[in-house]
Amino acid sequence: MDTSRRAFVKALSALPVEILTSRKLPSSSTLAATRRRPASLTEIRWPKPIGSPVLESTRPAIENSRDVFTHVDRIVEVAAWMGYEDLAMPEYPVPSGVQSTAPNDVVDLILVANSIDTAFTDFKTHVKFQVDYEGQHTSDSDAMFACLNRAMHNGLPILDGRFLAKVTRPELEKIFAGNIEMPMLDEKLEVLHQVGSVLAGKYEGRFHNFIKSGPPLLYDGGNGLVERMAKEFPRFNDVSPYDGREIKFYKLAQLGLWFAWATYRKDGPVQLNDVEKMTTFPDYIVPVALRLLGINSYSPELEHVIDTYQLIPRDSTQEVEIRAHSIYATALLREEINKIRPADLQVIIPQVNERLWTHYHTTFWPHHLTKTIMY
Repeated sequence: MDTSRRAFVKALSALPVEILTSRKLPSSSTLAATRRRPASLTEIRWPKPIGSPVLESTRPAIENSRDVFTHVDRIVEVAAWMGYEDLAMPEYPVPSGVQSTAPNDVVDLILVANSIDTAFTDFKTHVKFQVDYEGQHTSDSDAMFACLNRAMHNGLPILDGRFLAKVTRPELEKIFAGNIEMPMLDEKLEVLHQVGSVLAGKYEGRFHNFIKSGPPLLYDGGNGLVERMAKEFPRFNDVSPYDGREIKFYKLAQLGLWFAWATYRKDGPVQLNDVEKMTTFPDYIVPVALRLLGINSYSPELEHVIDTYQLIPRDSTQEVEIRAHSIYATALLREEINKIRPADLQVIIPQVNERLWTHYHTTFWPHHLTKTIMY
């Protein structure tokens, strides 16, 4: 059985819902020389508003970038062929370790996994975390899902906040046994303790009770699900400073809700009446895809740092710009794609994110390295 994340939610609904072959492409310094940055801020094209505080917050980083650049002409070129692809809403089969077909249990699993869906490449050796289970070879976050599947088969109550709040490091080592020690295992342990404690103290140990306690909205004047996740669970408060301004990313808060909503969409326990406000989920992989497609380019300095596997500090201007341009560029790409698609085949940004992630998450091209629990 396919236990990968991309296999993760098809069975949920079924239960009661140009890989490059060489590295010979123009360098970012070449692209930067041929595609000059706009001479003034007024020349920067901004996407039409979608009601997202995340997208709007990235303006300072886009307008004042030192090391990352988005090329709108290339976005138009890519959209001219990508717009004709399927870009369907994704489906993810549930791991076989889930004994119950209850949608609430599936939502709990998605959001527990999502809370530790971060950093799967060893920062010293650059080896990706991998697992072989049930005849499937998986890597990075797909491998994490396989491990959780295995844990459920072994009877561990990983959906219960009371267990998560007290899980030990040796227990976590066994749960995530793979080719290497799970990267940032200590940080993941701390996250599970924090998340589990909140769930146990306020929501009877389960994420679905948190979902049910608020309106079916991402944003609602501070009461939306994304807003509350960032406020009640510090690990989801994914924001960074940039020139005295706050840039919002909310990668995991959005991603978990996207998975949970996409599982059942019309009749499930997670309803989102403003799902169109979601942005891309800025991580390590989407920037690689945008870089390889020529949509984003980097300064020679940043390109060298990435290509030589140097760590880029969390909240540095380089790290913030990489993530901010991912949000900005995919919003424009979605806009261009929808210009050529009929009214009944319009897409939202997470569908574009899905296309980029699935095609590039196993690429050998180096991604930036930042030690963080946020992605």
